[in-house]
Amino acid sequence: MIGNCRVDLARLIGRAPDSLRPPEAEALAGKWIAVEIYTPENRPLRRIEAIGDSVEQCMGQLAARGLDPRRFEFQLFGWRS
Repeated sequence: MIGNCRVDLARLIGRAPDSLRPPEAEALAGKWIAVEIYTPENRPLRRIEAIGDSVEQCMGQLAARGLDPRRFEFQLFGWRS
């Protein structure tokens, strides 16, 4: 898979997946992202909180930031042109 090497994936942390421009979305294609789980008590903004080649990488990034990976869902990011 060819990604867009001009996009710094770290700069996409904190962005809503729906707000990504096409080159950003293309660069994320095939990557795993973590977004906080929605609950009625907790209505989080749907923001990307971790990006990795695996769920384990995302979990490690969350844990390194002091976030509980159990509070997040992990999605394989797909992009369609």
